[in-house]
Amino acid sequence: MARQQKESLLLPQLLKKIAPMIGARVYIEPEWGVAGQITFRDGKKRYFRYNTLDLNSVGAADVAKDKDYANVFMKRMGYTVVPGKAFYSREWSKQIGSKRDIHAAYQYARKLGLPVIVKPNEGSHGIGVFLVRNKREFMRAMRHIFKEDRVALVQRVVRGKDYRIVILDDKVISAYERIPLSVVGDGSSSIKDLLKKKQKRFRAGGRDTRIKLDDLRIAHKLGLQKLALRSVPERGKRIYLLDNANLSSGGDAVDVTKPIHPEFKKFAIKLTRDMGLRFAGVDIMVAGDIRQKPKKYWVLEVNASPGLDHYVKTGPAQQRVVENLYLKVLKSMAK
Repeated sequence: MARQQKESLLLPQLLKKIAPMIGARVYIEPEWGVAGQITFRDGKKRYFRYNTLDLNSVGAADVAKDKDYANVFMKRMGYTVVPGKAFYSREWSKQIGSKRDIHAAYQYARKLGLPVIVKPNEGSHGIGVFLVRNKREFMRAMRHIFKEDRVALVQRVVRGKDYRIVILDDKVISAYERIPLSVVGDGSSSIKDLLKKKQKRFRAGGRDTRIKLDDLRIAHKLGLQKLALRSVPERGKRIYLLDNANLSSGGDAVDVTKPIHPEFKKFAIKLTRDMGLRFAGVDIMVAGDIRQKPKKYWVLEVNASPGLDHYVKTGPAQQRVVENLYLKVLKSMAK
């Protein structure tokens, strides 16, 4: 569809459902259903579009959206970010007079040490994130990214558990581990059939995540394991199909809101404040467990519009968490 894909319809409907609890009304633009106006009891009006709420300042939200800029500021403030650098498409590097093109990017990747992660600078939902191990894979992934984005990041691979911590006004509202898309073999079904079954379970549970069987990243990941969609994994064997752990690409969530270590709470709250945000999703990679005192971890990114559409569909407990979260968001917007 012309005005982005119609994938974030949950938030407008959710806001419309819970707004009356605080005496507010929500009007949703009728043609596309993704933008809306909130009228509070005192007549004040605030707005939202997709997952972007009228809560964070424009400048702070814009910097957070640009992963390269955000990393510059976070690193300057002493936060540990994933080592990496931005590079530009051929057209854009010529236009801005930069030599940081795809060839310079590969030289940098070699300097970091393959394998590396390449991803769009302003991407979301884990789209276009690749783990590449050689020059052929690197060039293929970068060209794929440059079809949609003129800036790509090349980053060192960091290992650990992937977590998102959601912050609202100096409080941790939710925290969960994100596990990459995977299937577990039953000894008779192909990986393709197992993915189709998983997709059916998503739909049955009301989760609108779409698993794309023709996703280049899935073929790439399977190839590294000497597997294909037609392969039949043995019973009980888990096969990972993506390197990124985004719920929007079929990943799973494990809630850790209660057991998260207090030091991680303090860290996420401070980072959100330092980035000038009131509402944010802080994504981190932890070499260990978020339930334990922080030792080694990296900031993956700070998301100023942490869409929870897919998280809310992972279970009834998560649905309650999200409804309570957005009720608090509405109260904050009313102030």
